[in-house]
Amino acid sequence: MLFNTFQPGKFAFASEDIDLDDLRAQIQNDESKSPIDFLKSKKWGIIGVPFDSTCSYHNGSRYGPTVIREASFGFENFNSRFGRSLDGEFFDCGDLNIVHGNCERTCGFVEDAAGELIDANIKPILIGGEHSISIGSIKAIANREPEGDLSDITIIHLDAHRDIIDEYIGEKNSHATIMKRVHDLNPKELIQIGIRSFSLEEAVFVENNENITSFETKHLFNGDGFGYLMQKLATLKGKVYISIDMDVMDPSVAPSVGNPTPGGLLVGDIEKIFAILYENPQVDIIGFDLVEVATDKLGDITAVLAAKIIYDFLTLFA
Repeated sequence: MLFNTFQPGKFAFASEDIDLDDLRAQIQNDESKSPIDFLKSKKWGIIGVPFDSTCSYHNGSRYGPTVIREASFGFENFNSRFGRSLDGEFFDCGDLNIVHGNCERTCGFVEDAAGELIDANIKPILIGGEHSISIGSIKAIANREPEGDLSDITIIHLDAHRDIIDEYIGEKNSHATIMKRVHDLNPKELIQIGIRSFSLEEAVFVENNENITSFETKHLFNGDGFGYLMQKLATLKGKVYISIDMDVMDPSVAPSVGNPTPGGLLVGDIEKIFAILYENPQVDIIGFDLVEVATDKLGDITAVLAAKIIYDFLTLFA
């Protein structure tokens, strides 16, 4: 690379390109390698998924990976919020080839790509794109579990919406049904944070399932609601996957999302959630996605915030 140049097509501070075939061969030839190597791995691989074909309100999240990557170059290597440098090893694998209009096939491609990273002991990060894409990465992880499901994995889902209806306008594969498809994979627990918009059907479903814990904003921001959330996260154990829909943020700080909903989280809330998980030695973060940035405008405030969230995550967990 030429001196003093950068690649806006990659997330800032990403490592050089990787040879997945070589990494997988090393793992296969090393009898000491085991699933624990993946759990404790500090390597992360970013995959952009420019797909928004089931959006129901504000389209444009297919441009999310591009504008988020571009915005990432506005940050310093030293993260002053956490007093750490972003010097962990992570790779940007570029954007996935997707099939516009075909959610099932696109998510199948995501599953394959995420699986390739996992088999090389690299943990997946998805940048969306609409929320439906999360199932690809989560399925790739579930497929490699002893029981072939999520029974040993906690899903932390930050969103304004429950996204847990079984069908939306006759479709089972949609941004509005993503957490129902996740729940079909039998998670150890589904923790939903920032919820403030849902149907009666979804409310009944959540109430009737003991493995779903819900932190609605009307409770988070009253009394010691946020403190209860911190206590919950501080006592989690085992494998955790994090999925963030950017509409969990208040529209005053993140207006360019698929379905903006007033009354959401602010930047400091996300920082506290990451910090408490980082401080919990009993947790292994095994996957992460951030979705629903819906804008094609470089420098958009929502893209900048999304880039900061990914930057903070990598600072702590890479």
